[in-house]
Amino acid sequence: MPDWVIWAIVAVLLAVGEIFTPGLFFLGPIALAAVAACITAAAGGPVWLQIVLFGVGSFAAVGVLRPIARAHLKMPHALRTGTAALEGGKAVVLQRVDGRGGRVKIGGEEWSARSYVPDEAFDVGDEVEVAQIQGATALVYR
Repeated sequence: MPDWVIWAIVAVLLAVGEIFTPGLFFLGPIALAAVAACITAAAGGPVWLQIVLFGVGSFAAVGVLRPIARAHLKMPHALRTGTAALEGGKAVVLQRVDGRGGRVKIGGEEWSARSYVPDEAFDVGDEVEVAQIQGATALVYR
């Protein structure tokens, strides 16, 4: 079997592996390095060059592409809109908040709230952080 076919199979397997491991973006860049080695093999490059190109390409792709991709997966706080913009923000307790309910003030608006951890409770005036918004209820924690 020609070397380029082996590299093509490796690239496809890595790409399929990337599809089944969402969010990691680790195998995709290595698949690109396998494609580079495949092209080198198809052009008649020696095996040692294919392996070196695969190794260097893997490190470079993971070291350069993965940080860029991961930075784009999480939207910056300033670009969020709607309830997503409230998550991670500060709130002040207006009415005692526990696992069953309460009221908080978030950015000038009054919201119904529950504690994110059911056993926690917050008294009036406490500053809390918004963990999540579920419908019209803010889930908060200290």
